[in-house]
Amino acid sequence: MGVGMLHEPSERSDEKGGFMKTFLIILLAGATAALTIVVRIPIPGTGGYLNFGDIAVVFCGLFLGKKWGAVAGGMGSALADIIGGFFIFAPITLVAKGLEGFLAGVCGSTRIPVVLLPLASMSMMAVYFVSELFLPGMGLGAALGELPFNAIQAGVGAFGGFGVWVAVRKALPKKEE
Repeated sequence: MGVGMLHEPSERSDEKGGFMKTFLIILLAGATAALTIVVRIPIPGTGGYLNFGDIAVVFCGLFLGKKWGAVAGGMGSALADIIGGFFIFAPITLVAKGLEGFLAGVCGSTRIPVVLLPLASMSMMAVYFVSELFLPGMGLGAALGELPFNAIQAGVGAFGGFGVWVAVRKALPKKEE
C-alpha cells in the first residue's frame, strides 16, 4: 500500500535514495512539530493543550511506514514539547507519539487501516494516562481530566491523518515496478 519508495523506505545504499529518505523524515518531523505548536487549544485545569500534531503523526506512520513513521512522529512531537516549554513531557511524548506512528505504519501495511487506526491513537492515550499518574503535580485526577481531550485529539489525528494520506497517495505518481 506504499507510495513509491516512501511507504517503507528501503535501506538503499545509493546516495539519492538515502538522501531522499532522510530528507522526508526530517521534513515530516518538522511538519509534525509545526502542527503541534501552531494551533494550541488550552485544556482547562490541566495545563495541557489540544493540537493538530496527531494528524501529522498518523500521516507519518502511514506514509513512511512503521519504523520511520515512529521516528518522524515521535521526534517531531517531542521537539514541539521542548520548544513549547513542556520539557518534562518530551520523553513521554517521544514514546507516546513514536508508538502511535509505529502502529499507524503497521495499519498502513494492512488492508483495513481505518478500522485499526484508532488503536494507534488509543496507544498514545494510554502512554500519556499512565505517565500522568506518576508525574509530580498530576496524578489520577489530572490523568482522568485529560482523557476526554486526548480522545478528541486522538480521533481527529486518526481520521485527519488517514484523510491526508489518502489525498497524498492520489496526488503522487504511481510507483513503477
